[in-house]
Amino acid sequence: MPMTAAGNATSLSGALLLMLVLHVGAGCIAILAGTAALVVRKGERLHRAFGTAFLAAMLTMCALAIYLSGLRQPGTIVGGILTGYLVASAWATVRRKEGCVGAFEKIALIVAVACAVAELLMGWIATRNPTGRFLGYPASVFYVFGALAALAAAFDIKMIRRGGIHGAARIARHLWRMCVALFIASASFFLGQQKVMPAAFHGSPILVVLGIAPLALMVFWLCRVLLTRAFEHGQPERPSGFPSMAPHRQ
Repeated sequence: MPMTAAGNATSLSGALLLMLVLHVGAGCIAILAGTAALVVRKGERLHRAFGTAFLAAMLTMCALAIYLSGLRQPGTIVGGILTGYLVASAWATVRRKEGCVGAFEKIALIVAVACAVAELLMGWIATRNPTGRFLGYPASVFYVFGALAALAAAFDIKMIRRGGIHGAARIARHLWRMCVALFIASASFFLGQQKVMPAAFHGSPILVVLGIAPLALMVFWLCRVLLTRAFEHGQPERPSGFPSMAPHRQ
């Protein structure tokens, strides 16, 4: 017996709800795994396990976000692609042998450039709109993501022209891309989804702190990586009681 229109609508609503639940669940796992990866000893089995969980959860979250955005919020499609690019390129940085560049990095550059052009174009359209918005979002949001994509693309070009990346710069590239992706996930949840949280938490400073914490951790670790000699050769010294940031090497 063929399904009625009401039955089709119910099935579609159920599928969308399932994807939304999986999207939120993957985002929560990514936030927990990414935070854990930042605080455990780096380069060892536990860090690699948390890093792998973060990668899988973020890519799952991004894939579902892109699909759901196409149905409900087209203005966030490019942001989902950009977030997935950041995670994938950060992972590839520490998996790729030092001083090497392959097809992945060149394809990733194309993705970054496309995201930058798309976000800046949407920002320009929003600026020219009397409401100052496009697809429901203000121009500033598109410009911020466009600038982020352009910055990432510029670093990609620099790395490709040099034929790869070494030492502390390699760790810094991995670090800032992972942390920015983690920030996008945490800000989207703690700051962007307050309406689904208990009323007592709306506007809470605790949620603001949790949302921006990845950026604070990123600044701390970037200063340690780039402004000290601990990561001069890509492998940190390990002072007693202080976690290292050494990437896993195959």
